[in-house]
Amino acid sequence: MNAEDLCFASAAELTRFYQSRALSPVELVRTILERIERMEPRLNAFARLTPEMALDQAREAERALMRGEGSGPLHGIPVTIKDHEAIAGLPTEFGSFTSKGKTPDFTTPMVARLRDAGAIILGKTTTPEFGWKGVSEGPLTGTTHNPWKHGYNAGASSSGAGVGAAAGYGPLHQGGDGAGSIRMPAHFCGVFGLKPTYGRVPIYPPSAGDNTLHLGPITRSVADASLMLKVMAGPHPWDQTSLESLPADYPGRLHDTSPRPLRIAFSPDLGHARVDREVAELVSAAVKVFEAELGLTVEEITPAWGPHGPELARFFWPAHFAARHASLLPEWEAKMDPGFVTCIRAGMTYTLAEYQSMRLKKYAYAVDIHRFFENWDFLITPSVSVAAFPADRLQPAHWPQHPWDWLSWAEFSYPFNLSGNPAASIPCGFTSEGLPVGLQIVGRRFDDLGVLQLSSRFETTRPWAQHRPPHPTQH
Repeated sequence: MNAEDLCFASAAELTRFYQSRALSPVELVRTILERIERMEPRLNAFARLTPEMALDQAREAERALMRGEGSGPLHGIPVTIKDHEAIAGLPTEFGSFTSKGKTPDFTTPMVARLRDAGAIILGKTTTPEFGWKGVSEGPLTGTTHNPWKHGYNAGASSSGAGVGAAAGYGPLHQGGDGAGSIRMPAHFCGVFGLKPTYGRVPIYPPSAGDNTLHLGPITRSVADASLMLKVMAGPHPWDQTSLESLPADYPGRLHDTSPRPLRIAFSPDLGHARVDREVAELVSAAVKVFEAELGLTVEEITPAWGPHGPELARFFWPAHFAARHASLLPEWEAKMDPGFVTCIRAGMTYTLAEYQSMRLKKYAYAVDIHRFFENWDFLITPSVSVAAFPADRLQPAHWPQHPWDWLSWAEFSYPFNLSGNPAASIPCGFTSEGLPVGLQIVGRRFDDLGVLQLSSRFETTRPWAQHRPPHPTQH
């Protein structure tokens, strides 16, 4: 492989190269770091690159290979971590001046598992301020650019993770998803992103989002995501909401097929969502692939619970940010994202009684979604209503404008944060401007394996990993 091919290689390919002595971890990390150095001034995917730490880890991985040893299933495989997750000794800044330079003395369990499995950490990736919006721009790190079109939204809040996966910054990238923040970057950047079942991957410190935050992988292939998820998942005593069960053998069972016919629903709009024409057409064409080429039956439906989501999302989004960050305003407002400040102030108007009343509605909404899945194995929708748009906007110019409500173009993602279902965004085509579009596959709660398997079947018929963004000089 040439240098560029190495940077886009899958984790499985890299492991085979190591085992055959055709490649060393040091050689790989140097090659990826050189690519990052060339690309980063334009893409801006890293909040903090850690080249010396990565090279030290690579040297140790190389010495272990020379001794005939391996530290785990990700031995010598590069990974990036979203700058919401703690790594002892490295600042965790959440894309905000309010956290600039703050350095934890602990490592969050998910990161520790990746490292214990042999992964080499390249650094911390960018996020908008405290992950409050789906646009890849914030006051501390500036704009993270979509690799398919400079100046355009790469999705958020796992902005740098999505860009890193698309731009060849190694195979594995960690994201977090509180309302779509794994699936949106995957959609906008043309890669695969999985929000696992809530509790599948332990979270620490706890989120203020009332059990809506999910940690998961963003990768260029379903197989890499399955490998990464198996390492990240499993119970942990620091997270009392983490699931008791150990992770399934996601990579080993990826190509198993269901012994019974699958019941698959398709909703183009959940009964209320606006969708841009090109996005709707690409997703509808992809649904036909499930039928014509995979031999599956897909029925178009309108879920009764769909139209009830917007009220809940627009209540809880500002409420939760106000609960955690309102105290920052007196000192920091001038250095904070103005839209974030407006969102916080909206949440400050709610009473405890209103919050508890809406919380009961949220639980009923989640039950309605789970009852829906008693009759269906999977639900297919668009991942996002729009393709990438300029990153200096909160909404596309042709959409209704609002000082903080970006959720209008992300109506398909947050329902499954409220319900905890596993959901993936998988590339399904490009617009006439060459911008990626993803479709969403949602499964029953706990059926992460099923979502990965169906995603893999679609990937087999419509592979996308061969598609690479244009070189920056071509923008």
